[in-house]
Amino acid sequence: MGNCCSSDSESPNVNGTEVAKSNHGENSNHANDDGNGPSTSSSPPKANPPPSTSSEKPNKPVAIGPVLGRPMEDIRNTYNIGKELGRGQFGVTHLCTNKQSGEKFACKTIAKRKLANKEDVEDVRREVQIMHHLAGQANVVELKGAYEDKHSVHLVMELCAGGELFDRIISKGHYTERAAASLLRTIVQIVHTCHTMGVIHRDLKPENFLLLNHDETSPLKATDFGLSVFYKQGDVFKDIVGSAYYIAPEVLKRNYGPEVDIWSIGVMLYILLCGVPPFWAESENGIFNAILRGTIDFSCDPWPSLSPGAKDIVKKMLNTDPKQRLTAFQVLNHPWIKEDGEAPETPLDNAVLDRIKQFRAMNKFKKVALKVIAGCLSEEEIMGLKQMFKGMDTDNSGTITLEELKKGLSQQEGTKLSEYEVQQLMEAADADGNGTIDYDEFIAATMQINRMDREEHLYTAFQYFDKDNSGYITIEELEQALREFGMSDAKLINEIISDVDADHDGNINYDEFAAMMRKGNPEAAQNPKKRRDVVV
Repeated sequence: MGNCCSSDSESPNVNGTEVAKSNHGENSNHANDDGNGPSTSSSPPKANPPPSTSSEKPNKPVAIGPVLGRPMEDIRNTYNIGKELGRGQFGVTHLCTNKQSGEKFACKTIAKRKLANKEDVEDVRREVQIMHHLAGQANVVELKGAYEDKHSVHLVMELCAGGELFDRIISKGHYTERAAASLLRTIVQIVHTCHTMGVIHRDLKPENFLLLNHDETSPLKATDFGLSVFYKQGDVFKDIVGSAYYIAPEVLKRNYGPEVDIWSIGVMLYILLCGVPPFWAESENGIFNAILRGTIDFSCDPWPSLSPGAKDIVKKMLNTDPKQRLTAFQVLNHPWIKEDGEAPETPLDNAVLDRIKQFRAMNKFKKVALKVIAGCLSEEEIMGLKQMFKGMDTDNSGTITLEELKKGLSQQEGTKLSEYEVQQLMEAADADGNGTIDYDEFIAATMQINRMDREEHLYTAFQYFDKDNSGYITIEELEQALREFGMSDAKLINEIISDVDADHDGNINYDEFAAMMRKGNPEAAQNPKKRRDVVV
């Protein structure tokens, strides 16, 4: 079942326009729990209203935010919000600057309209609690403050200006097993700390490890605790969460504990050593099936030339039986990972770095092309989809669930999508994993499944990029087109050309463009989300 966006989720309390009660909110802007996980008190948290002045009405109710459970406030009173830094499961992160001190931070803004039910609200509340709980740990991004207004929750965090872990590795241009072992040691130490403090991260991947600054000795910081949970010995979890390449097999079987974090780090280590993930397929379900099979390839390059210790630790971290898998403590004591341990200093082949680079590069070209194709749809096609959406959105909430989508499509004459295709449609549209899709998402996703590979649409999109009608897209033309969509990274554009240009002539012809558009998009499967409807 999808997560229904019930009428309760659209009530005045969701927007905080009246006093709301919450059983799980924190008591102050930097309040921490007692260290044993979220509070289970049945009474709402006490929030101190701002002192009243003589001009204020003394009996005016204070609007309590339903997510954080404390008085709402405008973050812009304290911070200036700047450029966008990135997008995640629920939120958009912007640079923000403290108005008084001038200090710069990262502000993750979570739109409350995307919190479709109590479980989503609890996830955000728990993220704040966990970050407070881990405060003071040197390799965990520090939460500076949490704010809630009528429309959003804002988490102000330490700014990690040094970028993502893999980007630093790629930029160095050389790499050894010893360097991989050193990185892994830091990452496992972070996870060991989390587990010792009763926290499972549940979404460990390279993108969630950031460098504090650009210094060579910059500390590594773990971030994005949006899917993390408190746990105690013996707890069993059932939500299918995380990013597809890094999900442990027991997560897919809905029966797991802290061992899942070690599996995810094992996948990261495999990528660090050879440049590709151990379990790969064109679709998310294909990746899941490969994970469940658990067959790891150590025969292809560069594995035959890597040390026995590297293969041994990867095998033991990627043991499909969580009871036999190494713990964080055992990983730290493995001979290969220990400081001055067995990991050799021999440089890895440059092909490994090239593979990591390709693996990292999100194909933004394809995403822009999809937007272009969406713009190619005729008014008649758009009108039909608009009516289809309205017919499914029976409660006029502006969103539809998976069940409404199934029912609605089954009633549409001439629509012959299988249940699997409907599920694909939902997955394609429901980027934030909240179980519902809105009108714009519906149009884009329906277009993607039903119209993306129509020859006339592909050719129209190709012509959009091929400005001079030469029959191929040049680097200059791609730069010009992507700039119109706010993308101007020359390095990224060169990577796109390299990925798509099958005949290596430095341009993209129509056949290469069409092949890219028709090819499966495993990058989409990296989006972290709760998969409450997956059947394995």
